[in-house]
Amino acid sequence: MSLSSRMIIVLTSVGVLSGALLSTVGLLTRARIEANRLKEIEEAIVSVVPGTETNQKLYEEKDFTVYATRDAEGQVTGYAIYTAGTGFQDKIVIMFGTDAAIQKIFRLTILDQKETPGLGAKITDEEAFLKYWENKDCSQPLALRKPPVALEELSSSEVNVITGATISSEAVLNTVNDSLAKLRSLIQDGTIQIEGNNGQ
Repeated sequence: MSLSSRMIIVLTSVGVLSGALLSTVGLLTRARIEANRLKEIEEAIVSVVPGTETNQKLYEEKDFTVYATRDAEGQVTGYAIYTAGTGFQDKIVIMFGTDAAIQKIFRLTILDQKETPGLGAKITDEEAFLKYWENKDCSQPLALRKPPVALEELSSSEVNVITGATISSEAVLNTVNDSLAKLRSLIQDGTIQIEGNNGQ
């Protein structure tokens, strides 16, 4: 066998082995990333709906997933909504929880964002933004308070804007209001049904 033939065989073998190795690493990495994402979602559901012991995915489409949450006795405690909207820089991924009647938002958390550091990125900050979402009346669309005021001055359906980051603040607000309207519509037309939901 000539030298050139041996070189071709060696190079081909190295290429095939390298490709197989990269493919295997890619599959393992994707599996780990997906497992981490699911764990993050599970933790977020428990965080946004108090007393959650179990959850059930009721509806899913791109950038919008609804989970029913239940307590230790199996009673429905509410809904956890995984959703996303467009912020100033990129997509903002949100999880928020409501009671079963969809009258109150328990809590909201930001799962992913690429907003401007020091400005829009403050949507992930408890003191600057997230605390204003706790136990809010969502029986009507929520509104953004501009300029921001003390917590006790906000109405039951208002949240404070982040100074210097109105676009990011509005993006979260609009995404939540749109998601609530969509959830109610899906329940009304029977697409989402949940046994034991006292809120219906």
